[in-house]
Amino acid sequence: MAFKENVGAFAVKQALSYLDKDPEKNLPKLLDWFDWFDRNDTLKNQRDLIRGVVMDKDNNWHKLVMSLWEDIDPGVRNRFFENFIINGCFLGYQRQNEYKEKYNCNIPWAILLDPTSACNLKCTGCWAAEYGNHMNLTYEEMDNIITQGVEMGTYVYLFTGGEPLVRKKDIIRLCEDHPDCVFSTFTNGTLIDEATDSRRGDGTYQRIIRAMNILKEHKLPFGISCCYTSANAEVIGSEEYFDQMIDMGAKFAWFFTYMPVGKAAVPELMATAEQREMMYHKIREYRQTKPIFTVDFWNDGEYVGGCIAGGRSYCHINANGDIEPCAFIHYSDSNIREKTLLEAYRSPLFMGYHDNQPWNENMLRPCPVLDNPGRLTEIVEKSHAKSTDYQNLETAKEFSDKCVETAEKWAPVADRLWAESHGGCASCKRCKMAVNE
Repeated sequence: MAFKENVGAFAVKQALSYLDKDPEKNLPKLLDWFDWFDRNDTLKNQRDLIRGVVMDKDNNWHKLVMSLWEDIDPGVRNRFFENFIINGCFLGYQRQNEYKEKYNCNIPWAILLDPTSACNLKCTGCWAAEYGNHMNLTYEEMDNIITQGVEMGTYVYLFTGGEPLVRKKDIIRLCEDHPDCVFSTFTNGTLIDEATDSRRGDGTYQRIIRAMNILKEHKLPFGISCCYTSANAEVIGSEEYFDQMIDMGAKFAWFFTYMPVGKAAVPELMATAEQREMMYHKIREYRQTKPIFTVDFWNDGEYVGGCIAGGRSYCHINANGDIEPCAFIHYSDSNIREKTLLEAYRSPLFMGYHDNQPWNENMLRPCPVLDNPGRLTEIVEKSHAKSTDYQNLETAKEFSDKCVETAEKWAPVADRLWAESHGGCASCKRCKMAVNE
């Protein structure tokens, strides 16, 4: 296996070098090579999608792909491609499947990791504001998590928090010590240029804009994480907002809807059914016209077979070492200081996810809390998982109960949209395939 992996890695590196010489001309040829390399059709759907983009030079996706050669530092771009394509996709996918089959459990493609609970901001509705700076993972603990993950095929790590750049030195050290992995950071951006911030004393928005300008000037890839709420959905869903993100240099955007996590949450900020439907239509519209890659982690359930948490595609490890099924699900029955990752994936809580996904045949209702209240409560109580909110303990039932009314109003809208886009089917072949994959 190691020999095959090394040969594959070398081949992809050579292909990327060939691509750099003339990306416009050589990318279509390179896809033919990938067809040959992926003879087991591990990534056939992705290859078909990319081929459709490349062949249409007027396509917005084609413009986005070509911009990676215009706007991104070559060394950064090639390291990302090598780690993402070779390790994160080809090799990682194979190893994950081996462990899934052997242990009959979920093995995540990515792990969200909180180096610290500390944050330099206190945003309304954010649970990090409640946690303070009391919890931190040591460098050795984070290093061990990544080492265990790579062994099982997980090469993608996203730092969250708190504000992860509070631990900037350790994050950089992890990147240096694991050059075969893909690392990304969910940051408020205000610590990217601390000296300038403290000198000028600008507001948070100005500091974030300055951070993006710095990243753009240094040709570093970045995206924007957007939480749409009842107060801002119309702004975030506007064409002006998308155009502004693109003008600022963002190559991707993640969309989340507000979740009332914790006792200090503000349920009134939950997006209405009308607003969520608006985002459903807007994001799909802009995907056809705007050169930016977007993912809506609730409304895009149909493309990934519903909920991706619980290790099905990702899981979350907080700054106390608690292994949680989702960044929005603060319950755990495992801690990295007491269990290995594999033991956690086979724990009652994670197996509850494994055995019950998808939570709904309608993939536009993917979440066990926001869309199907009560489902999370069942597996938390059955697994005896504990709340990981150490400031204000909230039961799974209390959390789910806050979502009941929102779920009831979204259900008929989601069912209508599902019927319209799937010819009235309850569970089409395409989505069943997505679940099985």
